[in-house]
Amino acid sequence: MVHFTKLHGNGNDFILIDEYNKKIIEDNKKAAFALKYCDRRFAIGADGVLYLGKSDKADIRMQIYNSDGTQAEMCGNGVRCLVKYALDEGYIKEKASVETLAGILAISSRIEDKTWITVNMGKPQFERAKIPAKGDGEFVNVAMHGYKVSAVNTGVPHAVIFVDSLDDPGLMSAAPNIRYDPIFPKGTNVNFVQLNSSDEITIRTYERGVEGETLSCGTGSVACAVFAQRLGKTTIAVKVNTKGGELRITIAQDAAYMEGTAERVFEGKIK
Repeated sequence: MVHFTKLHGNGNDFILIDEYNKKIIEDNKKAAFALKYCDRRFAIGADGVLYLGKSDKADIRMQIYNSDGTQAEMCGNGVRCLVKYALDEGYIKEKASVETLAGILAISSRIEDKTWITVNMGKPQFERAKIPAKGDGEFVNVAMHGYKVSAVNTGVPHAVIFVDSLDDPGLMSAAPNIRYDPIFPKGTNVNFVQLNSSDEITIRTYERGVEGETLSCGTGSVACAVFAQRLGKTTIAVKVNTKGGELRITIAQDAAYMEGTAERVFEGKIK
């Protein structure tokens, strides 16, 4: 029997396997497990699987596999879900650190109506080699597939596109053209951004690995807030509205900070 916990961060949902005290799923089977059990019709259903383990470098470690079985370097909503679970189980305190493939992330938490978790998302990477993207210079307002596309790595690669309206039915059908464009050697997530005011934006995200639109994307929200501020459209503190709820992004000189909630949904066992 494999015990699992279902959590979500703004509707971006995950199956969590607790490997803090012992290995549950062998590393060479983790991808296949995600591919099977993330199916929303024939299994539990999720955008990805989180594996929580001990770390030699931080308080806890996160491994994340997308619903298509690919491993991601990081996930903003996923790390909040992992932290929520670890807090509930007593593995960490209000301030802790999480090891990911994108580096070690410092987190803090507080409880209001829900558990609010702030994650130091590190310094956004604009160099093409670090996104990664082919070519030279920063990737800003590059003409691609009928849009002006900017790109940054906020833990994983993200393309950011400012549009007048998010109601355009063609956005999600256009997203795969950008996601799979050869200019991105490892592919990219694709975000469409509508500017609401100098301190508020609304976004829609097509996620690499899920291969479709998700209700929320933490790293995508950071990428959009970063470019909105960088291009002079917003201030350094931005409310980001996603279909699943709001995130609060603050941009400092050396890092970007994401604050949002995470919730446990249900527990279960797989035979």
